[in-house]
Amino acid sequence: MVAQLGSRHQDENIALGTNQAVQTDRDWGSTMKPITDYAPAIEKGVYTNTGTTVYDNPYNFPGTSTPVYDWDHKYYGSISLTYALQQSRNVTAVKALQATGLEYAQSFLKDLGIEYPEMFYSNAISSSTSSSDSKYGASSEKMAAAYAAFANGGTYYKPSYISSIKFEDGSTKSFDSKGTKAMSPQTAYMMNSMLKQVLTGGTATEAYVPGTINAGKTGTSNYGDDEYYQVQRSSGVYADLMVPDETFVGYNTKYAMAIWTGYKNRKTPLYGSDLDIAKQIYGITSSYLNQMYGAGSEDFDMPSGVYNNGSYVFLTGSSTSNVYTGSLGTSSSSSSLGSSQSSDSSSSQDSQQYGPDASTNPSTSGSNSSEHSNSNTSTADE
Repeated sequence: MVAQLGSRHQDENIALGTNQAVQTDRDWGSTMKPITDYAPAIEKGVYTNTGTTVYDNPYNFPGTSTPVYDWDHKYYGSISLTYALQQSRNVTAVKALQATGLEYAQSFLKDLGIEYPEMFYSNAISSSTSSSDSKYGASSEKMAAAYAAFANGGTYYKPSYISSIKFEDGSTKSFDSKGTKAMSPQTAYMMNSMLKQVLTGGTATEAYVPGTINAGKTGTSNYGDDEYYQVQRSSGVYADLMVPDETFVGYNTKYAMAIWTGYKNRKTPLYGSDLDIAKQIYGITSSYLNQMYGAGSEDFDMPSGVYNNGSYVFLTGSSTSNVYTGSLGTSSSSSSLGSSQSSDSSSSQDSQQYGPDASTNPSTSGSNSSEHSNSNTSTADE
């Protein structure tokens, strides 16, 4: 860990305080999709190329009658795996988790330092957990370390804050972090290929710095219907889109950065230009790191066992018969759903309540009473 900011406003001389950067009480939304859904599915062999045809169509959370919806209440029909992640489609994410299996995904996440006491299909698009134990769920510290494994060719390094100690006698004791294999280099590279496109043409163009190579994923949590109207009344804000959490996790070959933005009081909403702050922080910081340290100047190394055909990345020897060849985002099977819908956690939502990559179940996180705006960031050295 090379840098960490617990909040934007921090009182001086705190003996006992809260470092929000290590707290797991907020929802990281769609930033969970790469590590919960798509990477485990590729690792297990569900997908063998980044152009695999997937289907964004009417679909319920497995074992329930609860539909999975996106912010626009539309379905795109058949699309590529890359486009599904680039545009943060919820249906394809939950389908990936179902195809992979909850137990496999839970084990995969644990190898990346993220644990749940029990995992549900709603965790395909949310980090919410009913447990108040900080051992479970996601934080900016955990997310930076997890995404860094993509850049490290699949090797995960547990966050550490001390690299060496120099004693009075001049001797030095070093503490080298020993990495563990979380996924194959091929899986990591395929994820890098897809996540780069989130910045260049997906939901995170505000984080893109021209001339650099970065990858990442946006995330948004949301309010349930009842909570949404309570927030309107208590805050006096009546924007079309209000959310409690907006996040972004990005990385290049040198650094990984996880950013949460919101208020300590979860019922104080983000809206308007607030929704772009996490992405803007990443863009500004990665631009600085590029100028000072060359971060983002190099592309990710392609390992053996995969090849790029100019459009998508394939596992060597895998079938190409399932590759999407249509016109992305213009499928005739798209349909608008205009009514409010019930979520996996029994709170209904409608299209005004969540952004392009919001989860469809509300956060179960606790909240604090402070009313000032806040953000926290963790940056990991790769």
